[in-house]
Order: sequence, then structure tokens, then C-alpha cells
Amino acid sequence: MGKKHKKSTAGKKAGKSQDDKLQKLSRKDYEKELEKLQGELVKLQFWVRKTGAKIILVFEGRDAAGKGGAIKRITERVSPRVFKVVALPAPSEREKTQLYMQRYLKHFPAAGEIVLFDRSWYNRAGVERVMGFCSDHEYEQFLAMAPAFERVLLENEIILIKYWFDVSMDEQQRRFQDRIDDERKQWKLSPMDTESFNRWYDYSRARDAMFMATDTDFAPWSIVPSDDKKRARLNCISHLLTRIPYKELPRPKVKLGKRNLKNEYDDKASLEGRHIIPQVF
Repeated sequence: MGKKHKKSTAGKKAGKSQDDKLQKLSRKDYEKELEKLQGELVKLQFWVRKTGAKIILVFEGRDAAGKGGAIKRITERVSPRVFKVVALPAPSEREKTQLYMQRYLKHFPAAGEIVLFDRSWYNRAGVERVMGFCSDHEYEQFLAMAPAFERVLLENEIILIKYWFDVSMDEQQRRFQDRIDDERKQWKLSPMDTESFNRWYDYSRARDAMFMATDTDFAPWSIVPSDDKKRARLNCISHLLTRIPYKELPRPKVKLGKRNLKNEYDDKASLEGRHIIPQVF
């Protein structure tokens, strides 16, 4: 188990099912809890760099389940040199001829890195299965191979944590409609999204089969109820901090000292006549 940190009140409530009515989490309370958790992620970052730990975080779930929002909150206050996000496009024609896992392996962490997969090798058990992008043999081969593959990761001292973001049918529909109505979010929509919307139970059956084959004792799936985005983010971060045995390490205090003004000159005047962007705000 990882370092213990003070549990948020939001985390306690989020243990209930999605059907339970939870008191709305205020923005103020959410941001307060998020700030604490992001502070712990900074401590985790120092520990990972110091110890050379290698960590993989897998984020799976239906479209609009909240995976991207959680990843953003995990990474927004830490170094992209340590926390690396991988969101691969559809495989190229060349990649289709390679071993299925090959294009994922090259993104695996070196010592001192955390890799977050925004969708992962589990595409084969989800979208590829439902949309017919793989054969029955390829699908069955993947389900049989995935646990053995993940055991090898653990044997090579990689910490693997797998999350499934679970959104309800009604909430997914609300989020899709929000993307349609808000031009800032329309880039998130694709023909594949609308197709997945129409195949809800096909995806449910694919999810169930995936869990049956790959929810192992050594690499379990952790389900994140995600109808409430704010609670989902807080609960996911809180949980992953308990899954990693990090410790707060001492850090030397930084002192700015005095500027060296020996070669002082008017360095603002030297910018006059350069192309400065319009100050419209």
C-alpha cells in the first residue's frame, strides 16, 4: 500500500453507488481537496525520480466517461518529463502488421517515469471487438495473453494500475449532447462516438468479458463511478496514491539570493521596434 494521506470527505461519500443521491460538491470544496491531492502527486513525483520507479496507469471506459478530465487533473501540476500521457491514434498500416502489443511497448516507462495511457492495449477488448476491427481469433488470443503480459510487467518491477471509468447511460447522453451544443467541445466528437452511443449493450458485454478474463489478483481493475466528474477525479487520485508505496522525501530549501547587477543596462529599451503582440486584453 502507498503512503497514507488524509481522506477527503468527498472520497468517503463516493464509496456509494452511482444511483445514490450525493450532495453536490461545491467548487470551493472540490478545488480545496484537489489542491491537497495534487500536492501529494508532487511528492510522488520526487519519490519516483529518486527511486527510479516505473509506473503505468491505464485509463479505460466508455466515450465521455471522464478519463481525459481525470488525466488532466493528475498531470497539470507535475512535470511532463515524469508524467507522460500516451493517447495513440488508430494503428497505421505498418503497425497493423506488427505484434499487437508492439506499438504500446515503445511508450513504456524508463526508470523515474509514470506513463498514463488514455486508452491502451485494451482497445482490442473494447472498440476493436465491438466494431469488428479484429477477428474472433485475435480477440480471444488477446484475452488469453493479457494477464500473462501484465504479470511480466510486474516481474520487471513495473507498477501497473488499471482504471475503468463507469458512466451511466443517461449521463453519457447528456455529455454527448453537451459536446454537440458547445463548439469548444465538438473536437471530442467522432463518428465512432455516435456509433458507440448506439451500441451501449454491445460495449457492456465486451466490458464484462474483459473483466472476466483480465481482472486478476495481481493486476486488478479498479472501477471509478464517474457520473459526478469532480468526485471521480478526486477519488481516482486518492486511490492511486494508496496503490504506490511512495514517501515524502526531504527537499533542500531554495534561496534566490541576490541578482548580479554588475553588467546592468536598459534591457527593455533594446526591445523597442520588435514585433510585440497586440495588447487587446
